[in-house]
Amino acid sequence: MQRAATLASSTASGAGARAEVIAFVLMLVALVVAPFFVYPVVLMKALCFALFACAFNLLIGYVGLLSFGHALFFGWAGYVCAHAAKVWGLPPEVAILCGTAVAAAFGTLVGTLAIRRQGIYFAMITLALAQMMYFFAVQAPFTHGEDGIQAVPRGKLFGLIDLSDNIKMYVVVLILFIGCFLLIYRIINSPFGEVLKAIRENEARAISLGYKTDRYKLLAFILSATFAGIAGSTKALVFQLASLTDVDWPMSGEVILMTLVGGLGTLFGPVTGAFFLVSLENFLTTIGQWVFVVQGVIFVMCVLVLRRGIIGELGRLLGTRL
Repeated sequence: MQRAATLASSTASGAGARAEVIAFVLMLVALVVAPFFVYPVVLMKALCFALFACAFNLLIGYVGLLSFGHALFFGWAGYVCAHAAKVWGLPPEVAILCGTAVAAAFGTLVGTLAIRRQGIYFAMITLALAQMMYFFAVQAPFTHGEDGIQAVPRGKLFGLIDLSDNIKMYVVVLILFIGCFLLIYRIINSPFGEVLKAIRENEARAISLGYKTDRYKLLAFILSATFAGIAGSTKALVFQLASLTDVDWPMSGEVILMTLVGGLGTLFGPVTGAFFLVSLENFLTTIGQWVFVVQGVIFVMCVLVLRRGIIGELGRLLGTRL
């Protein structure tokens, strides 16, 4: 009986892995051919937000920690990257590394303070620290307040590839996204990722098994902040702009919405949610601020009807994980 159960579990795991491979290939093919049909800048924006949502999902979907302040890492990475590229004259790859390093440093600081609490207290600490840094961004001279850092040069990647061309920039953003996506996949399917899932399901039991859960949660928080920093740095170069919008609290709310719409705790859910909402904003630009009302309606519908999100419900119907 036990052998049959083990065999069934192994078969289900194999089927899930095959489904993930097929879904990844379809996603990759779609992203490769997409520039022939869609304006590359819109696609790059969607890819940046997709990476941001994947970073956020790593924390909430696999550790169970809800952060209301992830815009801190996304926005400040963009500021530092833009400043490094425009004022310091650094090449784009180094500017992105600078922004990512700052996001990781902020993640270490915020994570060390926040993981001391759980639940809503954790969420409120992250929100408070993010808003503190938002008001600092308003006053700091190098951020230029409400004007932001404008006309950021994209530069030449490794001194060879001119990123002023949108197609070349799209290829770089796509490669960066795919690399980070695969790295996140490796993290959540590693022994480290299994411990994170155990903490999400029952932290007390994980502690009883001898795991230092605070260390695991802190490392997961830093990794999430780092990936968010890569997304924010890349977006600053794509739009040649770093502004207060990316560091304010609505940005944290937007990434939560993307993750929930796509499917919390799923691999492809955040990507789907990001592309869905970016496409929605792009098509509904003519209605102005009403787009937020539409987003609110979508959020309510997901809570009431699509409890698992788009990909979560699709995976349930297909009987596999996505």
